[in-house]
Amino acid sequence: MTETAKSRRQLLIFLLIAYGLTYVMGILTWYGSTIPVEMSIFPSAQMFYPAAGVMLAYLLTEGKNSLVPKWFYLCFLLITLVMATFCVLCVVMPEQTVTLMEQPVSLWAMLSQYVIIGGSILCWLTLLLSGKKRRAAYGLGWKKWKASLLCILVFILLYFGRAAVAYIMEGTPGMMAEILKDPAAWAYMLFMPVNFLLAFAPFFGEEYGWRYYLQPLLQKRFGMRTGVLILGVVWGVWHVFLDFFFYTTPDRGLIQLTAQTITCITLGIFFAWAYLKTNNIWVPVIMHFLNNNLILVIANNYSADVIENQQVTWGMIPSALLLNGIFYGLFLLSKEFGASRGKEE
Repeated sequence: MTETAKSRRQLLIFLLIAYGLTYVMGILTWYGSTIPVEMSIFPSAQMFYPAAGVMLAYLLTEGKNSLVPKWFYLCFLLITLVMATFCVLCVVMPEQTVTLMEQPVSLWAMLSQYVIIGGSILCWLTLLLSGKKRRAAYGLGWKKWKASLLCILVFILLYFGRAAVAYIMEGTPGMMAEILKDPAAWAYMLFMPVNFLLAFAPFFGEEYGWRYYLQPLLQKRFGMRTGVLILGVVWGVWHVFLDFFFYTTPDRGLIQLTAQTITCITLGIFFAWAYLKTNNIWVPVIMHFLNNNLILVIANNYSADVIENQQVTWGMIPSALLLNGIFYGLFLLSKEFGASRGKEE
């Protein structure tokens, strides 16, 4: 098999899993929303699919390569299979519940959290046992400590800065200060490093697919800047079923999809900038984790339900475009996007 044929086969396998499996599960997402059932497992499971597509593609086309981190890949693929199975079970067996804090909770949703925690721990172990050479060969090693930590710090500052400006635009300029006075916010943030270690797998699942695998392909084909913009659209549309049937109600789905795509394009620009600057996939993985988990701090609501059934309006779109464009999108003008460069191994 030629390198070109192998690359095309890898891309096909990636798309079949990252998009094909996502959209098959999307039909279940729609059906589950009509019953209704506990839906929180669907976005968690979907986050695994992009990396699973990359891993399956490599295992099927580069199996003879001794540097493929097979045990790490197989561990991650097994977790992905279990999460997808739980999605099916929560729809076909919605009556299976357990009592937690005197409230009925979906058995499958609860078990999925244990799978994410246990699976993350197993993934760390298999990743460490893979050895430095295998990690380096497939983009799994930690690189450029100073630059990596700087990018993460910049993201945190921008994240809180954007939230502060958003509150000012809403007419509540002191809200951000009030949030940061709350001891619960600091307790939550101090525990986040531990939380990351116990639940990194879904965030790695997206970033290994989007940033490590697909971003270099699109940049090579369409250019450094255009490739990242296309990736943002690809990433945004990938959320379509969740936008219509989880994050909000179907009547507001198009608004949510528009907002989601704006976020994915602009945030994707910043993630791409950080990845190009560090060549360290763990940087966008950590930033993705921070982005999703700090929502609870910014919203001053520590319930996971805060991301479900949001009341979005078209009036929110211009401010989202403005703020995201300024805080994240302007990084598209940085020198990292100015020169042609491939993915370094």
